[in-house]
Amino acid sequence: MKNQFWTHKGGSLAADSDNKLIEALNETRSWRGKNLLTLKNHSPEEMKSLLKLAVELKNQRKLGRHNELLKGKNIVLLFEKTSTRTRCAFEVAMMQEGGNATFLDMKDSQMGKKESVEDTAKVLGRFYEGIEFRGYSQKTVDTLAEHAGVPVWNGLTDEYHPTQILADWMTIMEKVDKPLEEVTFAYVGDARNNMAHSLMIGAAKMGMKFRAVSPASLAPDKALMAEMVEVADETGASIEWFENPSEGVKGADVIYTDVWVSMGEEEQFDERIKLLKPYQVNDFLMNKTGNPDTIFMHCLPAFHDTETIIGKEVYEKYGLSELEVTDEVFRSSKSVVFDEAENRMHTIKAMLIATMGPSSNF
Repeated sequence: MKNQFWTHKGGSLAADSDNKLIEALNETRSWRGKNLLTLKNHSPEEMKSLLKLAVELKNQRKLGRHNELLKGKNIVLLFEKTSTRTRCAFEVAMMQEGGNATFLDMKDSQMGKKESVEDTAKVLGRFYEGIEFRGYSQKTVDTLAEHAGVPVWNGLTDEYHPTQILADWMTIMEKVDKPLEEVTFAYVGDARNNMAHSLMIGAAKMGMKFRAVSPASLAPDKALMAEMVEVADETGASIEWFENPSEGVKGADVIYTDVWVSMGEEEQFDERIKLLKPYQVNDFLMNKTGNPDTIFMHCLPAFHDTETIIGKEVYEKYGLSELEVTDEVFRSSKSVVFDEAENRMHTIKAMLIATMGPSSNF
């Protein structure tokens, strides 16, 4: 291969799948040493290269390959907000590729209490090859990236959730028989939260037809939407907002929703239920697409039954056993939420390898 950036030095990898992996690794060379703070900072080509690598890494696992592409590398996970998928995806991705991850929540760290974010970044950058942050302020992860001297990854802030979007696009690639640039994507619900904004950014970058479907008071941020319309003019995407749910989902290949109340907003349940009940994803709304192949997506966790503490509390107070999605849709054949969850790990693994670089034994 001409101008090959990474080459395989061992004999344990075989033929076609391995050649595709090497090709995908080489195509991610522009990511080396970079941060992932928001998808606004990255080109469509960079995003496509990560998705291609994620696909090949997933194929390698299916074939039973153990390449240890992160052997000897160590990362730290800084968590202000709890998570199942984000923590497990980072930890398993590192373990599967021979690396190590240290988990620190705020009770285990001095960051923000006795030590500034800047000083924390400078310390951790001496110990680790990469730093993940999941928390509230985008300023925190930006400051970590400014001072760490190693790649920093945004596992979620109040503004953006870029690693989730990579998993979502990978899932659409697997489940929708169209290239991403031909996909019509409808996000239904609270369209001014971090997920809706991140999905809009990702869709604009990838040339998709994006529709935010929400009440006017929960419409996307106007400045960000205008910015993404400009991006869409360059990529061939379209960015639209609809207040009418039936109109907004017409022809959609994907209907996506998220919780009506985000972490830290629990006191707003009354208001959000009144506003968003007409935007619940149910069989009626799925059928309004007019597309028999529409899939349902959700970043999880989802309030689709009463089998959780909060689910029980909501039922006791409001008499609702389902919120943003009905249990019927959530458990239906159209739902790909658990494929989506699995793909968090594969796309995060691709990001880790691309930004830190594969170990020297490869």
